[in-house]
Amino acid sequence: MAKLTYVTNVSLDGYIEDDRGAIDWFPLGDEVFAFHTHLLRSVGTLLYGRRLYEAMAVWETDAALAARSDLTADFASAWQAASKVVYSTTLAAASTADTRLERRFDPAAVREMKAAASSDLTVGGANLAAQAFQAGLVDECQLIVLPVVLGGGKPGLPTGMRADLELLDERRFENGVVHLRYRTLGQ
Repeated sequence: MAKLTYVTNVSLDGYIEDDRGAIDWFPLGDEVFAFHTHLLRSVGTLLYGRRLYEAMAVWETDAALAARSDLTADFASAWQAASKVVYSTTLAAASTADTRLERRFDPAAVREMKAAASSDLTVGGANLAAQAFQAGLVDECQLIVLPVVLGGGKPGLPTGMRADLELLDERRFENGVVHLRYRTLGQ
């Protein structure tokens, strides 16, 4: 059975967006960007909420973005190679290939996807990830912790629930970013 992993960038105090909804505080750098590409290449299906999907779709719909460098071309290629499932009640149609729209998050359908998949899946978007956590579907949680304190914003991890985790791996990057990989316990 494939794993479902929640992967997200977070501030040191646990936010994925600042209090204005902005994500312009990410100091990724080439080393971290390449690491994101490596993570992306390891999965076959991306489960997205609408907002994250719309932010990421440019990796397929804007050819100029991929043309900026070898690093961006590699990331665009990895992103386009994955299947996408987008959960949205408002999105009329997907703007990218190999993308399926779902109107609601159905835990049973995600369990079936995990059982049938030949490669792992990721879930992206804090609201969608919270639903996956609450349904007991998340096998791993990978946080890319950025060296900034925002003091408020949108939490990157679910609130109002407990999830016990076991640290599997960590990696420190030259720019102060830290990758933390956890396995969820009690699944």
